[in-house]
Amino acid sequence: MQRRSLLRATGAAALLAATPLVRAQGNLKPFKFNLGWKVEATAAGFLVAQQRGYYKDAGLDVTIDTGNGSAAAISLVAGGAYDCASADLSTMIEFNVKNAGAALKAVAIQYDLNPNAILVRKDGPIQKPADFAGKTLLGQPFNASRKLFPAFARAQNFDASGVKWENVAPDIGDTRFVRGDFDGAAYFYFTGLLNLKARGMSLDQIRMFRFSDYGMKSYGNGLVANAKSMEQAEAMKAFVAATTRGWIDAIADVKAGAAAIKTREPLANEPIELERLQLIVDGSMVTPGTRSHGWGAATTERLQATIDETVAAFALPSAPKPADIWTDGFLPAAKARQLKA
Repeated sequence: MQRRSLLRATGAAALLAATPLVRAQGNLKPFKFNLGWKVEATAAGFLVAQQRGYYKDAGLDVTIDTGNGSAAAISLVAGGAYDCASADLSTMIEFNVKNAGAALKAVAIQYDLNPNAILVRKDGPIQKPADFAGKTLLGQPFNASRKLFPAFARAQNFDASGVKWENVAPDIGDTRFVRGDFDGAAYFYFTGLLNLKARGMSLDQIRMFRFSDYGMKSYGNGLVANAKSMEQAEAMKAFVAATTRGWIDAIADVKAGAAAIKTREPLANEPIELERLQLIVDGSMVTPGTRSHGWGAATTERLQATIDETVAAFALPSAPKPADIWTDGFLPAAKARQLKA
């Protein structure tokens, strides 16, 4: 009898001890996030936040899924399959204009400087922007760098209409570019540089025309959310705050960011992702803007420039206002957004 009583008491104590943990886990609010691309350096800050428990600390059970480009991610967010996604702001603007009532907005800026670019061989025929006229470039129709190319051409005062575009699958296109089949190729610079390096080109053989270096002021990717998820204000604030914390950590310690990629995707090439993350941090994330305003913030001037450049490049029939595509209502306080680097 004494032994049975002891067992019952021990079991009850164990149940009581376990109950707070079960309750805490049960109270985590589900939140679905789409990376907009595969697991590589572009995902580092989100994965750091997840693996270090920042989302759970904020009361969220965040699912992070891979994506298939900005257009697909935006459609999934608009349809309610995801609460938020990393996506190109110009693609979101195009979607909003073509889908009245979509009400998608960016709630944080991921890339303060736009990573869209055209890469060419240094020993090739393109030495300056005006040389693009009449050349053959690699880029699929949905490629953001191809779609924004007219804005780059306008900023550099040359005619983009004579450029011939080749629609080739990215992997095949990379190989053919190295072989010399194209005069240039449209990429996010940190994707293209390492793709071409992996196929035998050294970086000193490549000339980069990054649009942000040639007069364009557009933002790059932002965290894009739908109206329903923004109505869950506390959850969205918690997600943006935890994500901000994760990206600030990854920017300050790129080795930790690359390690987070490897933890999530064991087949990832950690040295390559470390190099890619350093390119992202140096070229798009640590900028005068982020040093001044912190990670994730936007200015009205540059939001307007993003709209203007997108509307002109995509030949959109109307132009939204900055308040139609952006809200700072979910950003943490300025002190919490300051970079460590």
